[in-house]
Amino acid sequence: MQFRIPAALVMATFLGLAGCASQPPAATRSASSSATAVSTARQAVANLASASSSLVSGRLLLQPMGDGVHITGEIGGLPPGSSHGFHIHEKGDCSAVDASSAGGHFNPTLQPHGRAGNGPHHAGDNDNLVADASGVAHVNAHVAGVTLGGGASNDIAGRALIVHAAADDYASQPAGNAGARVACGVIRVTR
Repeated sequence: MQFRIPAALVMATFLGLAGCASQPPAATRSASSSATAVSTARQAVANLASASSSLVSGRLLLQPMGDGVHITGEIGGLPPGSSHGFHIHEKGDCSAVDASSAGGHFNPTLQPHGRAGNGPHHAGDNDNLVADASGVAHVNAHVAGVTLGGGASNDIAGRALIVHAAADDYASQPAGNAGARVACGVIRVTR
């Protein structure tokens, strides 16, 4: 005796199993959502070293604050009274002589380049730094929408801070036409 299963039942069973397969296994779901969207570190530093044959260097302190991360410190060796693009870049690698190893601007939400606080922009976009009469930029910047530590997509720990040779025009794509990278430092969690 041969047993026959109606085609409609086979199709319904197949579709039901296919629908179940569209969800990743529970272990995969929990692993991918385990990264937190809040800062887990309390402090980080970035020691900026010269790049592209410049004399620019500095030390910056980063701390979670409110809706993002606050950056303070000083960067010296800049031409007196000059303005410079200042960005968080995607890779924590300053090994190339021109700091190109740091990759592009940190942009986890795939936005166009712009000015922070004025419409769409990369998460790593910041206002220009301005050097005083001694060629020192006193940094007091707040980067909204990022975290420090925790591994979320907006985490800046382990990424690079870059100072550019020229001012960011906040419009040119993909990076604001800010010129050469004159200093680079990796954001390292200290506590």
